[in-house]
Amino acid sequence: MSTLQDTLAALSPATLGGIRRGIEKEGLRVLPTGGLALTPHPQALGSALTHPHITTDYSESQLELITGAPHGVQECLDELTAVHQFVLRTLAQQGGELMWVSSMPCGLPTDETIPLARYGGSNVGRAKSVYRMGLGHRYGRRMQTISGIHYNWSMPGVSSEQYFALIRNFRRHAFVLLYLFGASPALCPCFVEGRQHSLQRLSDEALYLPHATSLRMGRLGYQSDAQATLAVSYNGLHGYARSLHGALTQPYPAYEAVGIRNPGGDYNQLGTSLLQIENEFYGTIRPKRTVKTGERPLHALRERGVEYVEVRLMDLDPFVPVGITADTIRLLDVFLLHCLLSESPPDTPEEIAELQKNQHLTAERGREPGLELLRNGERIALRDWGSEVLQACAPIARALDAAHGTDAYSAALQQSHALLFVPDQTPSARVLRAMAQDHGNRFESFALAQSRRAADALLALPWSAEQQARFDAMAEESWATQRAIEAADTLPFEAWRQQYMAVEGLG
Repeated sequence: MSTLQDTLAALSPATLGGIRRGIEKEGLRVLPTGGLALTPHPQALGSALTHPHITTDYSESQLELITGAPHGVQECLDELTAVHQFVLRTLAQQGGELMWVSSMPCGLPTDETIPLARYGGSNVGRAKSVYRMGLGHRYGRRMQTISGIHYNWSMPGVSSEQYFALIRNFRRHAFVLLYLFGASPALCPCFVEGRQHSLQRLSDEALYLPHATSLRMGRLGYQSDAQATLAVSYNGLHGYARSLHGALTQPYPAYEAVGIRNPGGDYNQLGTSLLQIENEFYGTIRPKRTVKTGERPLHALRERGVEYVEVRLMDLDPFVPVGITADTIRLLDVFLLHCLLSESPPDTPEEIAELQKNQHLTAERGREPGLELLRNGERIALRDWGSEVLQACAPIARALDAAHGTDAYSAALQQSHALLFVPDQTPSARVLRAMAQDHGNRFESFALAQSRRAADALLALPWSAEQQARFDAMAEESWATQRAIEAADTLPFEAWRQQYMAVEGLG
C-alpha cells in the first residue's frame, strides 16, 4: 500500500498548481440601524437570476456573492473583494444599507414578513421562488436567513471515486474546521422565538452556549428532523445518487399535507417528496457538477461524474471585511488535499450516526476543556484527534509550499494547530470576548459594529472608473439575459414544473 509521502511525490507541481477554488458568500442586507432590509434586491446590482457574481439566496434580503474558480488564492480573494466593493458602493448610494458580517442573522421580523427571493416572471425564475416558499413551509423562514461561506474546490485528474473518498474523510474530520473557524457562538433571541432550545441567556439581547463554536452548524442551524431520516452514504456515486433519488421521488406525508398549491391556487412548494430538489439536502460537503440549462443536478452527476466538491460548513469571519482570509483558504486547501490523499475506508450507518453526534458536540461545546468525540465507538479528546489530523497535514502543506514557491501553507497550518491549545484565541471565543468587552454582551450591537467596520474598510479601498463601468455593464447584461429567458418561455408554469420535476429528469 502506498504511503501518503509516495502519493504526494507522484503529484507534479503542475497538478498542485492546478487546484481551483471558488467562493460563494452569503450575507443579509441590513438597515443602517441593524434590522433586516425589506427592500427589493437593488436593480443596479443586476438580475439575481442571471448575474454571474451577485445573486440572492433564500431571501430577497440575503445577498450571495460568487467568484469564478481561479487557480490562485489571492486571485480568488481579489475577485471576492471587488464584488463586495461594487455591492457596498451601490448600497451606500441607495440609503446606506450594509452587509451583515455574522452567520447568525440580525434582528428579524415575524417569520411570514421575511421576504422570499424573487427572480422575475420566467418559469425558471418562478420555480426558484416556489422552492423557497416550500423551504419556508418545511423549516420556517428564520432558519433560512443563516449565512455562510461555501468553498468550491477541485484538482486536475481526480476521479468521482477519489472525490467520494475525499468526502468521507472530510466528514470524519470536519470537527477540526468547526473548531478552528466556527464564529457563531451567540445569536439574537428573535431567531429562536417559539422554538425549543438549550441556549443560555447572556443578556436580554443575546443567547449563547459558553463553549459553542458554530451554532449555525448545530441543532438550531441547518437541521431537519425529516432529513435526519436520510442516512446518505458516500461510498460512491451510485449509492449516493440512489439515496438522493429516493428522497427526491418518494412522497413524504407531512409535505403531502402541505400540498403543492393552496386552495387559492398559489404554490406552496415544488413537490411533496422529502426533498423538493437536490439543493435542499443539507450537508457539510457536497459532490458537484456544473449543470446544463434545464438539467437536474443529480442527472449531471450521474452522466458526467463529480467535477468539484462544495464545502458548506464555514461560518463568516466577522473580523474580516470579506468573511474569509488567505490563510483560511490555504488551510482549507491543505485539509482537502489531506482528505483526498489519505486512506478512506467505506462509511457505515453506525459511523454516519457517530459523525452527526460529533458535529453537534463540536458546534455546541467545541471549546469545552477535555471535550471527547467518538471515533469507531471509542471516546477520544477533540484536541488529541484534531492534533493528529493537523500533524498529518504537514507534508501536504510543504508540498503546496514547494509548488507555489512560498512558506504560507505551512505557516497557515502551524497557526491553526496552535489554536487547538489556545481555545480562547479561536474566532468563536473572540466573538464572545468582543461582545463582553465592547457591547454589553449584546449580539446585534457587536455584529452591527463589525458590519459598519467592514463596509468602511471596503469603501476605503481604491475603485476605478473602469471597475465601475465593468460591473455596471455586467448588471445591464444580466437584465437583458433575464428578459430573453422570459421571452423564450413557451409552456405554462404548471406544465413546466411537472416536466422539470419528472422522475425521468433525474437520470
